Amino acid sequence: MRVAGIMSGTSLDGIDVAIVDVRGAGWNLKARLAGFRTCPYPRPVRAAILSVSNAVTHTAQISRLHFLLGELYAEAVIDTCAACRLPLRSLELIGCHGQTIFHESDPTPFLGRPVSSTLQIGEASIIAERTGVPVVSDFRPRDMAAGGQGAPLVPFVDYLLLRHKRRGRVALNVGGIANLTAIPPGGGPKDVIACDTGPGNMVIDALAVEATHGRLAYDKDGRLAARGHIRDDLLADLLNDRFYRLPPPKSAGREQYGEAFVERLRRTGAPLPALIATATVLTAAAAATAIERFVRPRMRVDDVVVSGGGAHNPVILGTLAALLPGCAVSTSATFGLDPDAKEAVAFAILAHETWHGRPANLPAATGARRPAVLGKITC
Repeated sequence: MRVAGIMSGTSLDGIDVAIVDVRGAGWNLKARLAGFRTCPYPRPVRAAILSVSNAVTHTAQISRLHFLLGELYAEAVIDTCAACRLPLRSLELIGCHGQTIFHESDPTPFLGRPVSSTLQIGEASIIAERTGVPVVSDFRPRDMAAGGQGAPLVPFVDYLLLRHKRRGRVALNVGGIANLTAIPPGGGPKDVIACDTGPGNMVIDALAVEATHGRLAYDKDGRLAARGHIRDDLLADLLNDRFYRLPPPKSAGREQYGEAFVERLRRTGAPLPALIATATVLTAAAAATAIERFVRPRMRVDDVVVSGGGAHNPVILGTLAALLPGCAVSTSATFGLDPDAKEAVAFAILAHETWHGRPANLPAATGARRPAVLGKITC
């Protein structure tokens, strides 16, 4: 079955589309990447998404963006098929995560009841209408209804593609938020440890935009971080946050590491290069802390496999290697997985499982009471 996976993460750097050929079922499933493309968000769209992400805003703005993103996702799929010389009609299914603008996994009192909630926008009906292909969307709510945090969902695919009989592996995805999946040697799905570890590129990106007056949307190759002096006192203070002591399952988002967090860094008065260097090391140190506190006491870690935009940042990779002696730190490309495409591939696979009525969450990763069939199907 040929499936397109669409992912647009909290970094807001663009729409990732992976065209994936999927065959088999369950843990015998095989996936081959047939094509991949990233379609950058137009600047006004990126700014509009930022304006409604975890902010008090008008419902009309959210509604309009919901439909506009559906159009942009559909265009991204069509353009990716054309760029990769794959006929649109060869697609049988699309899996679209959508753009998260709010995620609150811990119950919060609301109108007299504790409520957890999440909201991803990007209207699936638009995608299905424009492409003529069925769409699976809205993956997180069913896991949350089953008592889970709705994230991370990619551990299902990490386990599928990276498990090994003799080597313990940690798949670390460094997108806007960083998250890990730890797979013990020869372990089963119930043995997986997974959680968000803290900020990924989100904080670094915001500071890079400010430092370059908008010329750069991210710290290309970690060059800005390499020029700055790490503020050890600030780093220690940041790592003292309660989130890093909480055991899995746990998830994070722009609520914790958005504009308010960046403003906290600005108020220190440190120069921007120092803040970028410190934020970059924080990303790696938070991930390493999660591995040391919650993974290594329970399993041997031989490989740390990094994907996402952070896989291109040598400062993040170097810091991970320094903080995790005895672990082989590499990017997912070493294992045949494009670091930029992995999450889009994941949602193609998750959509495939939903289409066939099979659960695709890992309760060990999300905290759900049971496995659940994820998402909603729009034909």
